[in-house]
Amino acid sequence: SSDLRERILKIQEQQIPSHVAIIMDGNGRWAKKRALPRIAGHHEGMKVVRKITKLANELGLKTLTLYAFSTENWKRPKMEVDFLMKLPEEFLGTFLPELVEENVQVRMIGDMEMLPAHTRNAISKAMADTLGNDGLILNFALNYGSRAEIIEGIKLVLNDCKSGIMNENELNEDIFSSYLMTRELSDPDLLIRTSGEIRLSNFMLWQLAYTEFWFTNVLWPDFGEEHLVEAIEVFQNRQRRFGGV
Repeated sequence: SSDLRERILKIQEQQIPSHVAIIMDGNGRWAKKRALPRIAGHHEGMKVVRKITKLANELGLKTLTLYAFSTENWKRPKMEVDFLMKLPEEFLGTFLPELVEENVQVRMIGDMEMLPAHTRNAISKAMADTLGNDGLILNFALNYGSRAEIIEGIKLVLNDCKSGIMNENELNEDIFSSYLMTRELSDPDLLIRTSGEIRLSNFMLWQLAYTEFWFTNVLWPDFGEEHLVEAIEVFQNRQRRFGGV
């Protein structure tokens, strides 16, 4: 709509958050409200990913991180997990040419080893095909858990100390950040969580130290361009002090 276009132009006049992270929540509830199976909600949510990625790219975001599957999500019913593991293939199968075209780079954080081969292959292909792009980084957090990531980082640090690559007295926050899965990304400026849940669910605990949070009751399949715009408007109206005055 013309109203939305105006709002988009207005937010582009101010500083756009460089890295936005989204906990995409509420697909199951969306489906339940419509008496549909949960997987129908996940399928609908996939369409929203496409729409939001396009807008993020258009707005000039550097990174969009989407929490797609947590290490805890394996506890869900097998049919649902199997369906979720097919979504990256389907999404990338239809959407990859467009991502390549729009100069988007696909990345992933999380434990890839645990993913089924077909899911891994789809993501690896997307990463390889978009490697030359230098636009928006579309970063999927898949089989991701923040505490596991931090523990893994600590093990890597200990190894480097043992083998003399690093002196433990030199370890600081910046150096530790370089041992995490997000080493090549800036920390998120803005975190969005949909569907009315107000918690972090083991997502980017280290990286979100100074991030602005924005929560909405909107279920992920209902999340539209206007909601991303609203979140950025709120972000732009907050003063970020990073612990200062």
